[in-house]
Amino acid sequence: MNKGDLINKIAESAKLTKAQAGDALNAVLDSIGGALKKDDKVTLIGFGTFSVATREARTGRNPQTGASIKIKAKK
Repeated sequence: MNKGDLINKIAESAKLTKAQAGDALNAVLDSIGGALKKDDKVTLIGFGTFSVATREARTGRNPQTGASIKIKAKK
């Protein structure tokens, strides 16, 4: 299911227009994204938990050349 399919399902089950359903879905996704940017954890019981993971800096290896490379820390 893609975003368009989800919008259609929301519109059908909640008896909304597709535009209203799209706005509602975008509001939910924006709220989740905003919380994650603040390093909050979002838990939707029965659906899933969203959180930001932090990876430490590490040394990796270029598979083509075998040379060591430094990989930066990231979220």
